[in-house]
Amino acid sequence: MPFIVVGTSHHTSPVEVRERFAFAESLVPSALARLRAEGRVDEAVILSTCNRVEIYASSRLTEAETIREIRRFLETDRQSVFSSPTESYSHGEPESLQHLFKVAAGLDSLVLGETEILGQIKKAYDIALQGGHTGKALNKAFQKAFSVAKQVRTETGIQRGSTSIGSVAVDLAEKLFAAVRDCQVMVIGAGDTSEKTARALQSRGARSLLVSNRSEDKAFALAAELGGRAIRFDDWEREFAGIDIVISSTSAPHYILDRPKLERMLQQRPPRPLLLIDLAVPRDIDPRVDQLGDVFLYDVDDLQTIADEHVRRRSQEFIRGEEIVRQRVREFLGSHGPIDWARGEVMPERWAPEGNR
Repeated sequence: MPFIVVGTSHHTSPVEVRERFAFAESLVPSALARLRAEGRVDEAVILSTCNRVEIYASSRLTEAETIREIRRFLETDRQSVFSSPTESYSHGEPESLQHLFKVAAGLDSLVLGETEILGQIKKAYDIALQGGHTGKALNKAFQKAFSVAKQVRTETGIQRGSTSIGSVAVDLAEKLFAAVRDCQVMVIGAGDTSEKTARALQSRGARSLLVSNRSEDKAFALAAELGGRAIRFDDWEREFAGIDIVISSTSAPHYILDRPKLERMLQQRPPRPLLLIDLAVPRDIDPRVDQLGDVFLYDVDDLQTIADEHVRRRSQEFIRGEEIVRQRVREFLGSHGPIDWARGEVMPERWAPEGNR
């Protein structure tokens, strides 16, 4: 059965396109069930992050039929369409394997060598595995992807410098403020991206850290771990007068901060720069707020310039990482056969989070 990937990413589409196709984590299990129940594919994994939405699948249909069915499902389920062919991509073997391995290793990321993507892939795979939506084909491919990612991290210097969206966001803050340690920071959303960004800010000496999240337990837990202060989600606007930097990464389906609301809130604070970093997809902050005086808004696509500089600095490590990927793809297909995935070996021990091993 062919191994296929269909998706869109920061390479092919802007955030306003990606946010239309994004899946909230809580909706992924039901989406996988619909995808398989309709007979479109036999196995599937959905990966949805701030920079990409991808469906990895294996099917008894032909490669062309599988790609067509996945595209049809994606557009129907998300109630949106790609306005041009260049906004999305699809790969069959061996390009599909090469793509998965590169993504897992951080070689296809906005920030070259970033580490968050591997954890996101493992979580996406585990959700599909626990729901019974994977089989021999995807199990082998994803297990190999985890191994390749480890090899690339070990044998190259791809992770030198800023290797996460959060750390790049902090680099941006340091370019706009004389010293991050003099800034009061509010983190909205207590997920993985928010946590890593908060830690990066603390490592640069941020003097005050506030955490707000719809789930109060998560906000209090993260604030306690970081030595910050938790704020009820309904109360974060009251703290706005003293805030210098807002980093937002929630799973809200709509803006949590639009222009009219921000205009009212700006009247509560003295004139000084306000940095808004929107790491959410769909976006948390209305892009029109960037038109307001002393307001500087950056979303995930705006971080591309900084990320490109890191890519240039590590270009030789990128080349080495790609060669490792190509070599492991050749080994994988040579061992398991380029087409008949169902006749491969029994899958290795299931991946489990490092803390549970």
